[in-house]
Amino acid sequence: MRHRLSAFFYRIASWQTLLFSLVLYALFPGYILKNVEAQLNQYAGKAIGPLDLLLFNGNPSVVEQMIAQYGEAGRAYYAQAELTADIVYPIVYTCLFCIILSLLFRQKSVSPSSSINVLPLVVWAIDMLENTCIVWLLKSFPELPSPIVTACLVFTNLKWIAFFAVIATVLYGLIRLAIRKFTRSRRQQAVKPV
Repeated sequence: MRHRLSAFFYRIASWQTLLFSLVLYALFPGYILKNVEAQLNQYAGKAIGPLDLLLFNGNPSVVEQMIAQYGEAGRAYYAQAELTADIVYPIVYTCLFCIILSLLFRQKSVSPSSSINVLPLVVWAIDMLENTCIVWLLKSFPELPSPIVTACLVFTNLKWIAFFAVIATVLYGLIRLAIRKFTRSRRQQAVKPV
């Protein structure tokens, strides 16, 4: 399955699919998720934000406080957003990063590293687990099972670690590409007759 997905992204990766994915991606943080957060803050009566942005900053009491502060209407709204926008958004950013990595690491031969372009699927899987925990907690309030609160925090932190690993891989790919282009141009200059 992983090899088929990898081959699929290598096949569709182009500047056109990259541009389309970038436009689709920009729609989420630039409009949809921004509005979800603003609505959550309005329900809470203060700037509180969503649970899935707790970057290594959460502990169970913070999660419990945030869920309580959303209020009943805020919890219902947030659960709905998690089951709609936050299902689509991870698919969009996963495709975007798979396309970016496919363009950066396109290879002629198959090797164990040729599946590096599907590394963002790890982030997607963890994000889905995190979203499941968030919806569970929002729907079960005021009963907040501590194992689910803890799992939510673990998945949130793992998601961000995996996301930063993908970003590091993209940066590595960009540096690798720049070095290749630089050495290729140097070789071509050395071969030119004087």
